[in-house]
Amino acid sequence: MLEDLTFKSFGLVNYHETMDLMRSHIKEKDFSNEIWLLEHPPIFTLGTAADKKHILNAKDIPIVQSDRGGEVTYHGPGQLVIYFLLDVKKLEFGPNKLVSTIQSFVKELLDELLIECNFIEGAPGVYVDKKKIASIGLRISKGKSYHGISLNFDMDLSPFKQINPCGYEGLEVTQIKDLNKDISKLQLEKLVIDLLRKIF
Repeated sequence: MLEDLTFKSFGLVNYHETMDLMRSHIKEKDFSNEIWLLEHPPIFTLGTAADKKHILNAKDIPIVQSDRGGEVTYHGPGQLVIYFLLDVKKLEFGPNKLVSTIQSFVKELLDELLIECNFIEGAPGVYVDKKKIASIGLRISKGKSYHGISLNFDMDLSPFKQINPCGYEGLEVTQIKDLNKDISKLQLEKLVIDLLRKIF
């Protein structure tokens, strides 16, 4: 367990600025373990394994090359993004264990909301009836992790039709509010923090 773990909620923040802040944070001499909860304005992000052909029609939505793992995804208001800035060396977490731990956390979260979900082998993320509800993309540098997951909460899902989400043609997406109308954003963030405190 990480005794110094802190949680920060930033609201709606620019993707480029957030990526710069993450990179700076993991290089700090007095590094502290932090989990950030936030949202981004509309943007398509390309992971290190991404092929631009999976952006079908960006229209007026910006595209940015990210240094996270994975393929192409969409971020927008109403999506809860959770970034994990952790000393994974201290946790003794390799990449696979970190991914599986975060996916299991999302499953536990959705279980609490009475939403039945599953994983698909070879396709990281969390799914509900084969529709993706959470995407994962991480990077580990010198024993520190950054980036994380995006959890579709209460958003306009239509931009996902402008891409092949995570590189999968025809992959459908869903969101929490379509499956549980009773949960508020504040309640969701509180539940996220409560569950993650027990994990890390």
